[in-house]
Amino acid sequence: MQKHATAVLLTCIGLFMAIPGFAFDCSGLPAWDRHVSYQAGDQVQHNSTAYEALAATSTKDQPQRGDPWVSLGACEASGSSSSSGGGSSSSSSSSGGSSSGGSGTPMSIYGVWHCGNHYCDWSQPRDTAAGAEFDQANHWIIDRGDGTPSVNLVVLSFLEPMKLLEQTTDENFLNGVPRGMTRDVVDYFKAHGIRVMVSMGGITYTDAWDTALTTDAAGLAMLSHQLVLDLGLDGFEIDWENGTPAPEHLAGIETFIDTYRSLSGGGLLTMDLAVGNRYLQELSRRASADWLPNGKLDYINAMVPRGEPTTDQWQEHVDGKFNYNPPILPKAPAKVAVSMWLTDGNQPNENCVDFLNSTQLQKAEYVQTVQPNGAGSTAGFLGYMFWAAECPSTRNVCTLPPNSCESGMGAGADYFDIPIPMGTLRQD
Repeated sequence: MQKHATAVLLTCIGLFMAIPGFAFDCSGLPAWDRHVSYQAGDQVQHNSTAYEALAATSTKDQPQRGDPWVSLGACEASGSSSSSGGGSSSSSSSSGGSSSGGSGTPMSIYGVWHCGNHYCDWSQPRDTAAGAEFDQANHWIIDRGDGTPSVNLVVLSFLEPMKLLEQTTDENFLNGVPRGMTRDVVDYFKAHGIRVMVSMGGITYTDAWDTALTTDAAGLAMLSHQLVLDLGLDGFEIDWENGTPAPEHLAGIETFIDTYRSLSGGGLLTMDLAVGNRYLQELSRRASADWLPNGKLDYINAMVPRGEPTTDQWQEHVDGKFNYNPPILPKAPAKVAVSMWLTDGNQPNENCVDFLNSTQLQKAEYVQTVQPNGAGSTAGFLGYMFWAAECPSTRNVCTLPPNSCESGMGAGADYFDIPIPMGTLRQD
């Protein structure tokens, strides 16, 4: 009864303090820490609001979601003096900042490229029934341990451009589509609120992209768009890794993008670029100057390099390269998703199996707070993409049990409070 009375009293106080014009002095309050279990009476600040715990909390109890937390009011802008009735706290600092979007702009994209069980060619048919081989290999994606998905986006990788253009049918392809890329696979993820896209290209199919763009770029775009409709996909990704495209290739990619965009119902249209601006320079130049600001592309992915990506490399997309001739203009952070690895050679890395020691957590504050520098008006990249689910190559371990990624990506999706399904993306 006493606890109930206290809860009612604190709720009333919280409502009073939330009245416009009232501000709570948060200067003595620690930031809420995702890794700390708090006790009744502990006070914290989170997203510029003060909260008090009415009872012991678990690490899953986020303050803005209410019980056992109650709001004490919005924090003062100055935060110059100690909090009245401060209360104790066992909070400790976190390398990634607070949760529910981390220390800055909440992430919109938290996704994985998916290579299937045959090294990204998707040539093998799959059984997606509950408990069957596809589900066993990929259950971590739809269930991080509490019935909630570990990601909000899956990108099936890859289509082969000339196979699609020529509508090849053989033991590995049906009308140009790998036999493992089916509506059943798409629905396996979409049934759990996960968006699904398809990627065409990869380094292996660069020559095929070149040939298709000079053969019938408009036709390729129309077939790509039709595939999105046929499979019920949420969009299409261009992964064309030609660092020195000829003029006819560039004319072809312009035709492809314009044609795809002229057709309705195609969902998102995105492109993979290098980790920074020092490779795929002409594509990055056009993306910055035209395709992104004019809405021809929805966003770009800064792909993973051969080694661990650095924030300096990602920063190149934000700053541009004005020393290049012609220059590469800055990109809005809201138009960029940055990418990381899930495996290191013969073993999964921390991004897959140990979130608390992962580079995604270490770099989260930068990712969520990076400021525009010539393009856009909002801080923070769109989020993370990870390479890659199942079997990306013969040289890398697959993300199969016991190497599945609930403890890395699943924990990350929980920590960052990733929206599932993925909502409308920031435009500026």
